[in-house]
Amino acid sequence: MGHQKIKAVIPAAGLGTRFLPATKAMPKEMLPVVDKPAIQYVVEEAANAGIEDILVIIGRNKNAISNHFDSVPELEVKLTEKGDMSRLERVMKSSDLADIHFVRQGEPKGLGHAVLRARTHVGDSSFAVLLGDDLMDERDPLLTEMIAEHERTGAAVIALMEVDPASIHMYGAAAVEEIEGSDAVRVTGLVEKPAQEDAPSNLAIIGRYVLPASIFDILERTEPGKGGEIQLTDALQELAADPDGPGVSGVIFRGRRYDTGDRVDYIKAIVQLASDREDLGPELRPWLKEFAERL
Repeated sequence: MGHQKIKAVIPAAGLGTRFLPATKAMPKEMLPVVDKPAIQYVVEEAANAGIEDILVIIGRNKNAISNHFDSVPELEVKLTEKGDMSRLERVMKSSDLADIHFVRQGEPKGLGHAVLRARTHVGDSSFAVLLGDDLMDERDPLLTEMIAEHERTGAAVIALMEVDPASIHMYGAAAVEEIEGSDAVRVTGLVEKPAQEDAPSNLAIIGRYVLPASIFDILERTEPGKGGEIQLTDALQELAADPDGPGVSGVIFRGRRYDTGDRVDYIKAIVQLASDREDLGPELRPWLKEFAERL
């Protein structure tokens, strides 16, 4: 699995306004999902796909994130003295996952701008972008398939998921065509947050990308779009429209995804993940059934 040349970029500079006041002094990526901060699931996903070098794009309140992935010798010593090996292992895991670097976004000018901040670190190699609002179940491989598709074709690869057409306006939507003899699809166009009647499909872009370094040049000249932000979707649209370029492919994800981007979805994600855990599920599931009957 040595994808030595593929690095990962995790944009974590959003303001998290939906979660105020919890995010007043802490980035939303550090909000716990059960007992790990959301961003740790994302870092683990990249590490499980064989990525060893991760760049986190941070905004204000960055210290919480960098501290979390640093080792904490005094905590490790305390847990060792107590003989609490299972917690020690969990604490050390977060600092041994990968080689993690940080760069500030500066001003929040959108996802495209955040990705552009990774240019110096990534250089001329392909890279993966993982957004922290979407957590993919570790039992359902996605990133590994996307990296394989990119290595086979050189295309930019985006993750797509079928959603209810009535909610496509909350996502970027992809126009696609089938590729002979492949599970992947060719993306012919992208529309950011279309009205249901204008959507080219019910395939929504979810927060995983594997991109060629050539995306940086496109982002450099991409004018701010919706909301005055530099949109990654606009740059991908340009790649998709270029008949001579490597194009854009989509991998359709049919696994389990937990959305932490909005408060109700965040609570659902915690309940789903906790219910599935061996250490928590047996106690939680019967209680959930009782609780549901009382509603």
